[in-house]
Amino acid sequence: MTNQSVEISPAAGRRSGRQARQESRSRGPQGLHRPYIVRNIPTYDILSEENLERIEATADRILEEVGIEFRDDPVAVEHWKKAGARVDGVRVRFAPGMLREILKSAPAEFTQHARNPANLVRIGGPNVVFAPAYGSPFVMDLDQGRRYGTIEDFRNFVKLAQSSPWLHHSGGTICEPVDVPVNKRHLDMVYSHIRYSDRPFMGSVTAESRAEDSIEMARLVFGRAFVDENCVILGNVNVNSPLVWDGTMTAVLRAYARANQAAVVVPFILGGAMGPVTNAGAIAQSLAETMAGCALTQLERPGAPVIFGNFLSSMSLRSGSPTFGTPEPAIGSMVIGQLARRLNLPLRCSGNFTTSKLPDAQSMNEATMSMLAAVHCGANFILHSAGFLDGLLSMSYEKFVMDTDFCGALHTYLDGVKVDDDQLALDAFREVGPGNHFFGCAHTMANYQSAFWDSQISDNDSFEKWEAAGCEDTAGRANYRWKKMLAEYEAPPLEEATDEALQDFVNGRKGAMADAWY
Repeated sequence: MTNQSVEISPAAGRRSGRQARQESRSRGPQGLHRPYIVRNIPTYDILSEENLERIEATADRILEEVGIEFRDDPVAVEHWKKAGARVDGVRVRFAPGMLREILKSAPAEFTQHARNPANLVRIGGPNVVFAPAYGSPFVMDLDQGRRYGTIEDFRNFVKLAQSSPWLHHSGGTICEPVDVPVNKRHLDMVYSHIRYSDRPFMGSVTAESRAEDSIEMARLVFGRAFVDENCVILGNVNVNSPLVWDGTMTAVLRAYARANQAAVVVPFILGGAMGPVTNAGAIAQSLAETMAGCALTQLERPGAPVIFGNFLSSMSLRSGSPTFGTPEPAIGSMVIGQLARRLNLPLRCSGNFTTSKLPDAQSMNEATMSMLAAVHCGANFILHSAGFLDGLLSMSYEKFVMDTDFCGALHTYLDGVKVDDDQLALDAFREVGPGNHFFGCAHTMANYQSAFWDSQISDNDSFEKWEAAGCEDTAGRANYRWKKMLAEYEAPPLEEATDEALQDFVNGRKGAMADAWY
C-alpha cells in the first residue's frame, strides 16, 4: 500500500467542516507538539513500606537461592565472576544487595537526542515519553483486513508517528516487514526511522551484529564522538522468563551499553506460564530478572543509561492464551513503579494493550486500563502507546489513530490543574454575576481556544447531525484520519550527504551477505 493509493471515503467530506475547526484549534497553544511530557500529577503508590520490603526480600532470595541462568554468553558470565557473584556453569547467584550496589552507577534520568534537537526526550524523573507499539508481524486496516506487514507498512507507521502531535518517539520495530530478508530488514527499518522521522528511535535487538549496525547508522547521523558521550538510540531486550537470560539478548544488551546507548530491559511474564499466577510472586520475579539485566549493562560500561522495564500480563487459564489490558497486571504496574523509583532508575511500563481483534469497545476498554496504569505508576518511557491490537500480533492503522487520540487526552490529564489568577477566573464571576451564562464573557473569549482538549476523531454533534452524516463510528472516523495524515505527510529535512552515507552503509551491508529468511 502506497500513499498514492490511499482513498478518503465520500462520508469524510461531510465531516470536513467539523474537522477543519478541530484542526485549526489543534494548531493553537494546546495543540503544539511537545517533545515529551513533564508530569504535574503525583504517582499513585499503593503498597506500604513493609510490603515493598517483603517483595524486595523475596526477589533477593530468588537471586541468591535459585539464581538466574546466563546462557551462551561467556562474556556475561565472566563479568559476574569478576563482580563477585557465585557462578556454577551458566547459573549465577547473587548475594542480597549486590545488584542494587552495582546499579548505583546507572543514571536516574538521561536525554535521548533526536536528529532534530527540538525533539530530544528526557527519560526518567517526572518525564513521560509515548512511543508506538512494537513487534507485530501482521498489520490491519478496515479496507484490507489482516495481512503480513511489509516495509511499506513500516514506513507508513513511521510517517503516522511523525505526523502525530501526541507521540514523542518514532519507536522501533513498529511492525515486522516480512517482505525483507530477516538478516537485512533491520537496516531498512533503522533507515526508515531516520529518513521519515526526526524524532528519537530504537534499533535492532535480534542479533549483536544488527545492534551494532543500528548504532553505526546512528553514528553516521550524529557523529562518532557525540554518540560516545550521548544517548541517541535505544534497544529493547527481553528476559527469557522464568530466570533465563539468553545469550542473544545479553550480547545485544552489552553492545548498546558498550556504545553508551540505552538498553530497555524487560521481562515478559505471563502469569501461570512464565511466572506465578499470583501478582506478588510475579512482581518479585520481574524485579529479580530486571535488576540482573540492568546491572549487567553497568558491568559492561558503568554509567551507561538503562531503563528498568516491565511487561506483566495475565493469561486465560482455560485456553492458555495471553490476555492483555486486564486489571491484575495493571495494578501490578503500580508496584513496579514504586520498586523502580526505589532503585532510582527510569521506568518503561505497559501501553495501550488489548487482545481484541478489532478497533472496537473491547480494544479501548483494555487499552485504557493498561495505559492509565502506566501513567499512574510513574512510567517514563511508554512503549506500545499506539496501534496495539490482537495481543500484539497485529498493528492496526485505525487503532493507531484511536490510541494517539487518547494520548492527546493524557497530555492534558498529566498537566494536572493549574492555579493562578486567570485560571481562578474571579473577573469572570464579577462580569457574569448570578444566573447568567459565561459564553460571551471576556474570560471565555480569551481562553476558549485552549481551554479544553479536543478529540480529532470523537463525534460530539447532535444525534441528528451524526445520523445525517452517515452514522459513522469511531473506527470509521479513524480510517479517514490515518489516510488523511498519510496524504498530507511531509518528510522532515535530512542532509543529502547524511542520506547518501546511510544508503551506502545499508547497501554495503546488504551486499556483504546472502538473504536469510529465518
